[in-house]
Amino acid sequence: MVHESHGRHNYQKWINIGILFLLMFVGLGFCSSNKSLYLSAITEALDIKRSVFSLATSCRFITTAIINVFFGRFVAKFGTKKLMIAGVVSLMFSMLANSLANSMPLFFVAEILSGIGFSWAGTTIVGCVVNRWVDENRGTITGAVLCANGVGGAVSAQIVSPLIYDENNIFGYRNAYRLVIIILAVLLVLIAVLFREKRQDVPALKSSAPQKKKRRGRSWVGITFSEAAHKPYFYGAAVCIALTGMILQGVTGISAAHMRDSGLDTAFVASMVSLQLLFLTGSKFLSGFLYDRFGLRVTISICSTAAVLTMFTLAFVSAALGGQVLALAYTAFAAIALPLETVMLPLYAGDLFGDRDYDKIMGMFVSFNVAGYALGAPIVNLGFDIAGSYTPILVILGFLMLAVIVALQFVISAAHRVQRKVMNNSADVTDTDA
Repeated sequence: MVHESHGRHNYQKWINIGILFLLMFVGLGFCSSNKSLYLSAITEALDIKRSVFSLATSCRFITTAIINVFFGRFVAKFGTKKLMIAGVVSLMFSMLANSLANSMPLFFVAEILSGIGFSWAGTTIVGCVVNRWVDENRGTITGAVLCANGVGGAVSAQIVSPLIYDENNIFGYRNAYRLVIIILAVLLVLIAVLFREKRQDVPALKSSAPQKKKRRGRSWVGITFSEAAHKPYFYGAAVCIALTGMILQGVTGISAAHMRDSGLDTAFVASMVSLQLLFLTGSKFLSGFLYDRFGLRVTISICSTAAVLTMFTLAFVSAALGGQVLALAYTAFAAIALPLETVMLPLYAGDLFGDRDYDKIMGMFVSFNVAGYALGAPIVNLGFDIAGSYTPILVILGFLMLAVIVALQFVISAAHRVQRKVMNNSADVTDTDA
């Protein structure tokens, strides 16, 4: 009976992982990754300034940051399935509001609904479900699920672009939004029919063999949120996550504009954007795989070093051959760095603080990250307004990212000391009971 129960558990686990992949493919891929495609079409059709229209995006980030603070409470009360369904429904209403809007107030509503949707049907819920169902190789599985975002974005661009840029209909973007609603509805049915909450009486599928190697990509009992809140490294991690989000979101958001300002032609810039999306799909999976094989410190160091190189390569792009090589290098380094905003967030929470209050800590980390998003664009563009170029602020952020790398080493060391102490105490209790 135990083996039969394990078999059903394992079968449902992979169904749930597949649902998460589709959630990222459709949710983020069709509703987030391709938002830049709508920008010129909407602002030109409705005669809205782009700077004004971009304020709506800030509403999304602020909403997501606030809601994720309470993510642990929502999961405890409603469970993951209900939250996913509510998140997808919220995204459907967001797309509907975008398709009906004729002025900014309804676009603000649409982005608030989008923020709610991604709070319950985005990166946070992926980490939560994987944490519940997967005991080993969490990094690889998390990376595989989240790379669906890039794949979905590439596919959606091919599907919605002909509708958005319909020469016979300046409001063609509205048809694109309505098509996305239909696709989301199909996803909603699949979640309702196929996804299952984890039964509490199903034993975890853990190996009984003694662990001689350091636990990488595996669960550990963890500490409570109240205990974490008394640890200085919790706040160190929070600051590092917020700064990383601020730096990467702010810089990648202006990369195309900076390349054009530096003399690179539009076709070349567009190719770099597409190439980065392809690189990102692979790097999300790779970052999870590296975590499972080499641990948090090595993976974070690789991604963070790439983030530093992202700043310096982008800062000095130009129309010259060397500048074009730097632009190509930027796309690769940025793709390696960007998992710090997604894949690494659930891995931070699980590795540094464990399973005990994972949902609450994971939600807080996503909030810190998204709060950094909200600050990124204003700070980077303020640097442009002051200097007349993005180059100085990019160099400054490169050195700031170096400081983040150093700080993270102290955070990881402190967290792993606590982890070893907790695990040793747990082993002592088990030996005593035996």
